[in-house]
Amino acid sequence: MTLELGRTPKSPKDATEPRIIVFGNEKGGSGKSTAAVQVAIGLLRRGHAVATLDLDARQGTLSRYMTNREAHGGLPMPVHTAILPSKLNDSTQAAAADRDAFETTVSGFGGIEYVIADTPGNDTSLSRLAHARADTLVTPINDSFIDFDLLARVDPKTRRILGPSVYAELVWDRRKERAMARGAPIDWIVMRNRLGHSEARNKREMGEALNELAKRIGFRVAQGFGERVIFRELFLSGLTLFDLGGAVGGPALAMSHLAGRQEARALIDAILAGPPRRSPAVTAQ
Repeated sequence: MTLELGRTPKSPKDATEPRIIVFGNEKGGSGKSTAAVQVAIGLLRRGHAVATLDLDARQGTLSRYMTNREAHGGLPMPVHTAILPSKLNDSTQAAAADRDAFETTVSGFGGIEYVIADTPGNDTSLSRLAHARADTLVTPINDSFIDFDLLARVDPKTRRILGPSVYAELVWDRRKERAMARGAPIDWIVMRNRLGHSEARNKREMGEALNELAKRIGFRVAQGFGERVIFRELFLSGLTLFDLGGAVGGPALAMSHLAGRQEARALIDAILAGPPRRSPAVTAQ
């Protein structure tokens, strides 16, 4: 079941399928929705045709953000769609219904260059579908070994990486599906989010562990956003850091906002540095 906000532009002369950028992990509170919104509006402000896709429609943070943005008025809007999970009792039939809804939605994004998908913080059929179809997967993690445990198991005494954890294994399975379908590889970015400003020992050890794990299981490391109150303040108005500085009724532009905007720009640049083409459709089980 899908819920739509705005219209999908159609462009017969543009046959290129959109590049799908998925924000995902299996832990809540990592900043997936915030990062997804900033990237979506940042791309929109650069002149790209953008759609946003809320696959965590029960919580609906991305959808509420877009509703608040539309209500603010006078702001550029991406095409927004939310897909609600199937309520069928039979798990096989429910997964098939989710797959049909997902494929129908994505195939309907005519004229769209980028689809920004926000996924739930748990393992669902819609989340697996998005991971399997991602051209770029962005996994925000808070800068702590609590979140690092999502990716790999670490020896508590030596800090040595013992092996991949549940989420890394899920991504690995999705990559195998892509390989079997002869698709382009998933460009995986792990985003260090809510970074502190001090050079603490934990921050240094996290950086070393991420760089080591990146070589072992194949992802890129990108700097995310600092811990800034402005992200929470902008939600109710539907604004982003890319909207500030004009006559939009938001807070006055401060130095911390400029720094946050630069962080968002750097993340967008890191995403765009990956391979631009999307692979053929892959079915996630």
